[in-house]
Amino acid sequence: MTNLNFIQEKINLPVKSIESTLKLLAEDCTIPFIARYRKDATGNLDEVQIETIFKLNQQYLEIVKRKESILKSIEEQNALTLDLKQRIEQSFNLQELEDFYLPFKKKRKTKADSARENGLEPLAKIIMAQNASNLNSLAEKYVNENISNLDEALQGAREIMAEWINENIYVRKNLRRLFQKTALITSKVIKTKLEEDAAQKFKQYFDWQESLNKIPSHRLLAILRAETEGFVRVKIEVDKNEALNFIDKSIVKNNSESAEQIYLAIEDSYKRLLEPSLSTEVLAEAKAKADEKSIQVFAENLSQLLLAPPLGEKRILAIDPGFRTGCKVVCLDEKGDLLHNETIYPHPPQNETAMAVKKIKSLISAYNIEAISIGNGTAGRETEFFIKKIRFERDLEVFVVSEAGASIYSASKIAREEFGNYDVTVRGAVSIGRRLSDPLAELVKIDPKSIGVGQYQHDVDQTKLKNELDSVVMRCVNSVGINLNTASKSLLSYVSGIGEKMAENIVTYRTENGAFQSRKDLKKVPRLGEKAFQQSSAFLRIHQAKNPLDNSAVHPESYALVEKMAKDLKLKSEELIGDKEKIKLIDPEKYTSENSGILGIKDILKELEKPGLDPRKSAKVFEFDPNLKSIKNLKVGMTVPGIVNNITAFGCFVDLGIKESGLVHISQLKEGFVSDVNEVVKLQQQVMVKVLEVDEERKRVQLTMVL
Repeated sequence: MTNLNFIQEKINLPVKSIESTLKLLAEDCTIPFIARYRKDATGNLDEVQIETIFKLNQQYLEIVKRKESILKSIEEQNALTLDLKQRIEQSFNLQELEDFYLPFKKKRKTKADSARENGLEPLAKIIMAQNASNLNSLAEKYVNENISNLDEALQGAREIMAEWINENIYVRKNLRRLFQKTALITSKVIKTKLEEDAAQKFKQYFDWQESLNKIPSHRLLAILRAETEGFVRVKIEVDKNEALNFIDKSIVKNNSESAEQIYLAIEDSYKRLLEPSLSTEVLAEAKAKADEKSIQVFAENLSQLLLAPPLGEKRILAIDPGFRTGCKVVCLDEKGDLLHNETIYPHPPQNETAMAVKKIKSLISAYNIEAISIGNGTAGRETEFFIKKIRFERDLEVFVVSEAGASIYSASKIAREEFGNYDVTVRGAVSIGRRLSDPLAELVKIDPKSIGVGQYQHDVDQTKLKNELDSVVMRCVNSVGINLNTASKSLLSYVSGIGEKMAENIVTYRTENGAFQSRKDLKKVPRLGEKAFQQSSAFLRIHQAKNPLDNSAVHPESYALVEKMAKDLKLKSEELIGDKEKIKLIDPEKYTSENSGILGIKDILKELEKPGLDPRKSAKVFEFDPNLKSIKNLKVGMTVPGIVNNITAFGCFVDLGIKESGLVHISQLKEGFVSDVNEVVKLQQQVMVKVLEVDEERKRVQLTMVL
């Protein structure tokens, strides 16, 4: 089976599309580049489909590598028969391959190994053949210096048979299906931990049982966390009698003398080998699926957060609120560069309100501030009230932004490189301001796991999580397009074809030589060759470039085509750009060629209408209910505004402007069944919710969506 056949079996896509995508990937083309600039080759596959092909190809290569390893190992043991070799070569199922390999896998010395050393394998073979007569007499022949009596001989033979039964591919395959379909997951509290305060968050799992193949991902991860933290014991079980009956029917052929010994071997094999092995296997399988679901939720949340509406290039006054330590205030210019910083103390215990008002007014005037950004952490709401009471000479928009991860950024290497002469409080305030100006550019500097959107991110497979989140960040960065002359090293590193080292080279070149004047200048950057230029250039923008196409998503490889279109209309390229009426006169079919397909040309025409347009919407001010200052102000039945600040598999959390976010359970999102929370709400969406329940002691708020 080829990789093409393997992928085709898994996804319903045209063979030509898969084949072309694999070819482009083999040529080191990036997923964003293929999706945007090779649509005609792939049949207009999107980034998700291309990434699926990439992952399936990786899976195929891993299977091939594992097969080679298994074949080599068995061959080195001089045990590779022609039949076994063919069966391994024909299989592309990892579980099946491991079943084939199980009898040959190097393992610690087993009971069966000891029995073989004592010469009992021939006896086991005779019993397993099920045609022996006078078994006791036969077994006595195997009594020797190591085997003292008949019972020991039969016991040893049963241990060998138990291992054979465990290694029986037919038995394992069918028992695996039984576990996959009917296994129950059970959790029981460890009694010595029952009264611990930390255990109470897992209280509902102190005595829990549920079908493993139906348990929601978030619940499985919660139970496994409870087990990891030592509060419960978890078991995976199926109906033992059903399992044993199946093995009996598969192994026992008649009612001969041998049957009783085989039944005993089957029970031993199931209890000691099969059940522990398969229960571990199906739990790992269920965990992998739960991880995948959790990672998908996290990835979707991260994508929405990164693509949140930016305010744009404005002069911003940002405030990192605080009580005792005061509010750190910074002023940023249109590029996000730090102009000024100081601390005000408008809240208890200092209560220097008048002085704080005077300072804020002075800063607004001195630095021509256009908007104010306030972090939503401790004292955030109080700071918002304080700012909104001030009468400014001109209208100023006041935004409250999430400061999740700001402290992580402020202590990071990136922050030290950017603001080595300032302490962490200044860096945190700058991050709060920049998040308003351009959330994407700022949030790429922070480990996505610290941004606070998702569920059980520390419990899932960390390698898979990182890979998926890196893909999301790259997809978002390239969908927006990056200003080559202002982008940070962190942002540049996610551009198609660039990477961390090349991003560093670009920033160094920019520092030493000044702003890039054209995309062609990228080729002057050390080690940025033709391939990197091809993959990256169209995702990088140069504002006010001599060639306006350098500030568009049109790829440099298509500049000549645009010039030809303009020339045919007796225009210059710059005259064609933005002129919708003239662009409508262009027949895309006329310009198709071997190198330029109809889909690519239509994309070019669409881009020419609005070159360099940011796909994100503009940031809008949101007003929380001014009467809500703490959870104590919430009453059942109240309808209040809020912002969706986290989405999980079981519902969404809504920021009401107080410390505690309220939960809208998936069943409360709308009437009828909801399978995916993201189908109903999006991160940062402004919503109206009704209060269903308030638990002040546990700091929990239950809400329902108001449509």
